[in-house]
Amino acid sequence: MSNGNTLVLGIGNILWADEGFGVRAVEEFHRRYQTSDDVVIMDGGTQGLYLVQFVQEADNLLVFDAVDYGLDPGEMIVVTGDEVPKFTGAKKMSLHQTGFQEVLSAADFTGHYPNELTLIGVQALDLEDWGGSLTDLVKSKIDQALDIAVKQLRDWGVEVTERTVPLAEGEGLLVHDLGIGAYEAEHPLETAGGA
Repeated sequence: MSNGNTLVLGIGNILWADEGFGVRAVEEFHRRYQTSDDVVIMDGGTQGLYLVQFVQEADNLLVFDAVDYGLDPGEMIVVTGDEVPKFTGAKKMSLHQTGFQEVLSAADFTGHYPNELTLIGVQALDLEDWGGSLTDLVKSKIDQALDIAVKQLRDWGVEVTERTVPLAEGEGLLVHDLGIGAYEAEHPLETAGGA
């Protein structure tokens, strides 16, 4: 039995190469795992302050995101609790990241802030490839991010089970050719991933 409502959120911009890591990670999480009804799995994209209402409703918040924190490309980082807002504001890499720090501040200001908060981030390799997909290096970190997420959710008492058969892309979170398979098929020159 889960300890309150849980939001699993991916943020980022899929049009800027590794900046889309958070969205691609939550997309893959949804494809592979089932959760109890008190869990919301959401592509937050670059929605900024629109996300406040969802954060306010969450007792537990798990966020996937690309980071630019001066680490080695592809390095994973897990940040929890009060460190998350500091981390998201540490180095601005896109409009969405500043927006998410504001989301957390707004939720805190209203007194509806998650009891538990974890950010799972990966150091980006390429943030300049407009229209490109994730680099191979960063894409290869999705499995590790999902393993960390599943463990964290279970530690919070959230029911997470692996699907016997992963969802097909058309059943996923992203539709209208935004799922990673369709997106990469439409952008064949960029799928080499800037190794």
